Amino acid sequence: MAALRVLLHAPTAEALARARRNARNLGKARPDAEVLILANAGAVAAALATPDETDPLLRLCRNSLAAQGLDNSASLAEVEAAVVTLAERQAEGWAYIRA
Repeated sequence: MAALRVLLHAPTAEALARARRNARNLGKARPDAEVLILANAGAVAAALATPDETDPLLRLCRNSLAAQGLDNSASLAEVEAAVVTLAERQAEGWAYIRA
């Protein structure tokens, strides 16, 4: 069986909280799974305001950072555009879950 690859999409602060819980649960149930949390829109400010143990899995949308005038002073990983990353990962066979 192919490795499980899961993309958790968080566009709101509430979705980010769910995605972080989902990522922790996935890690416990399937430690070999690749998990990525993609935050855009309102989730970006929430991610910067509330650090979490899942932050190594987190990617912030650079477009959302710029649109909201936010500074990634936490040095969290970024992607150019959430929409591009969502499309690319799905084309690569990642399972998409909107948190």
